Amino acid sequence: MHELHRGRPRLVHVLAAGATALVLVLTALISAGPAWAHAARIGSDPADNAVLPQAPGRVSATFNETMQPEFAAMTVVGPDGAQWADGTPTVDGAVISIGVRPGAPAGTYTVNYRATSADGHVVTGSWPFQVTTGTTAPAATPATAAPTTPQAEPASPAPTGLPAWPFVVGAIAVVAAGAVWAVRRRS
Repeated sequence: MHELHRGRPRLVHVLAAGATALVLVLTALISAGPAWAHAARIGSDPADNAVLPQAPGRVSATFNETMQPEFAAMTVVGPDGAQWADGTPTVDGAVISIGVRPGAPAGTYTVNYRATSADGHVVTGSWPFQVTTGTTAPAATPATAAPTTPQAEPASPAPTGLPAWPFVVGAIAVVAAGAVWAVRRRS
């Protein structure tokens, strides 16, 4: 009878440690959600898949947070495969923009961007727009992208960061190991 009574306090300690671990993990997940968010493109000019009568003089991407000006890159690739961006990208708070050279032909253009958010995370993406009337100005020279101006993948609707599950599993493992150690230490 004395043996049976001795096992119950151990079980209570293990269950209490497990419940505490669960509360800590849930609290961490709930409070850390916004901290894991990254910058996202929330708008562009011209808009995604816009159809324009002529090429714009400037294109821009607007983000949901301030961007760092040091590492911003933006390209405008025309239907002829040529680089139509003019100058270097400018960053004004949450907006990154670049000029477009005159004389652009009709067709589909792709704007590619690569920028660094205020928290240091790199954001890349692109969006297309179409020009219905081209000009007869001399053709642009083919794009020769500099090593620091990468062709970006299309923007995803919601950037993803590190998955939370490895941290949750790690926290549970640490707490479980501590509970086992505490139970064995009392024996």
